Amino acid sequence: MITMELGLNDKVALVTAASKGLGRGAALALAREGARVAICARDPDTLAATVVALGGEAFGIAADVTEPDAPRRLVDETIERFGRLDVLVANAGGPPRTRALDVEDDAMAAALNANLQTSIRLALAAIPSMRQAGWGRICFITSNAVKQPIPELAYSNVARTGLWAWAKTAAQDLIDDGITVNLVCPGLHATDRVKELDVAGRLGDPEDFGRVVAFLCSEPAGFVSGAALQVDGAGTLGLL
Repeated sequence: MITMELGLNDKVALVTAASKGLGRGAALALAREGARVAICARDPDTLAATVVALGGEAFGIAADVTEPDAPRRLVDETIERFGRLDVLVANAGGPPRTRALDVEDDAMAAALNANLQTSIRLALAAIPSMRQAGWGRICFITSNAVKQPIPELAYSNVARTGLWAWAKTAAQDLIDDGITVNLVCPGLHATDRVKELDVAGRLGDPEDFGRVVAFLCSEPAGFVSGAALQVDGAGTLGLL
């Protein structure tokens, strides 16, 4: 049997909003590949349960990643614990549903903070350690809306496509440092978020989604950067 060595054994990974759903799937996949994983979440009970599920040297940090000072604190605590940071998987909950003509200033600002600025803050905090090591992987969990806007998710459409634009330009600045920057763009998966949206049809498995994240964070994916990879069961119809 042919297997692929992902080169993640003993790497240090930080996964945010990782106590459930897609963040949890990513954290589990990285831990199973031998990475030492730090995770954060707001709820201490689900955070503790996920740390147990990850096993090994995993540890949890209670935090709301969308608070402006949280990204720096999370990166600093991970480096203090493990001595470095090799992999960042930035994740945050999605904004409420609304149509484009119904957007409001406060809700738009909250969406931009949670799904654009928070990820950028995390990346900027993590990059110095990665540059020092000459190796790093940054992966943003976003939405397939960056490829095909979803009419009733206007806030998400704006914030997440903005993040892709930032990631595309940052990827060019970082590739010579051995650091990649990519987006993983889920469609409908069996998560609490999807249940809240009350959708039907075939749903993806968050743990399978996590394995895709792990590949993009791997050694063999070192020449994949600036990409937005949809994991959506053929849900995106666009050709680009």
